[in-house]
Amino acid sequence: MSNNQPIHEIRLGPVKAVIWENDTDKGIRHNVSVARLYKDGDEWATTQSFGRNDLPLLSKVADLAHTWIYAKIQDGLGGSDNGRHKQPNRSKKDR
Repeated sequence: MSNNQPIHEIRLGPVKAVIWENDTDKGIRHNVSVARLYKDGDEWATTQSFGRNDLPLLSKVADLAHTWIYAKIQDGLGGSDNGRHKQPNRSKKDR
């Protein structure tokens, strides 16, 4: 995707994660940007600085973004991400 638009956004309260998809010569890569929204007077603004009480939400949106990317790859819609998301080798006992 080269339209410079995120493919997915996850928001919990003031904390959000935005997922970007980049088609490279090595396959599709996903990147995640995180930010905290706040009001500066009458205007909304963002920062990449998080306070103590924001950290649980930051952790959760990062986890949800990770899960969303893996689900997209598993569905075959997001490419192989250059093999970074291969299933671990299982022993014969696990099969």
